[in-house]
Amino acid sequence: MTPVSRVVDAVGRRETAVLHMVCGKIASGKSTLTARLADAARTVLVSEDKWIACLYPHEIHTLTDYASRAARMRTLLTEHIQVLLAAGISVVLDFPFNTASTRAWGHSLFQAVGCEHRLHYLDVNDEICKARLMARNVSGEHPFQTSEEQYDQITRYFVPPALGEGFNIIVYDETGKVRFRTGS
Repeated sequence: MTPVSRVVDAVGRRETAVLHMVCGKIASGKSTLTARLADAARTVLVSEDKWIACLYPHEIHTLTDYASRAARMRTLLTEHIQVLLAAGISVVLDFPFNTASTRAWGHSLFQAVGCEHRLHYLDVNDEICKARLMARNVSGEHPFQTSEEQYDQITRYFVPPALGEGFNIIVYDETGKVRFRTGS
């Protein structure tokens, strides 16, 4: 742990920044969980969907469009996220850490700063995710509409986290209950 990732609060306790990342299929509950995690003191939420919708309106038509914009955004935000963590501010990333390469980016963030981390994995089956997706599309509250065909296309790239990837993993079931935990 580097000294810069710890701060002393008003009563002299040491607080350590934590990087929270989420992994789970579309409509598995990642944004719901990240909103709850962001309620903690000295915590900032960064939502990929909100940033992409604002920075690239009407530009996401294909999976390739999304991948290129998301990669640019990760490059832009890397130093900013590390500065927040080094200042002792916990960061909740509402980004899909659904592939080994996106998780490698997350790993580089907490490794560079030496802060604590959690990879929250929402292990929810396709049937439940698709039902939630339909409800989300009908509500119109999400910045993007995703069809069942797009869900299937995107989900083909989903890779659950492996214990050997070096993360403190918390696994949740479809009800949001913790089923398994590794690390601190």
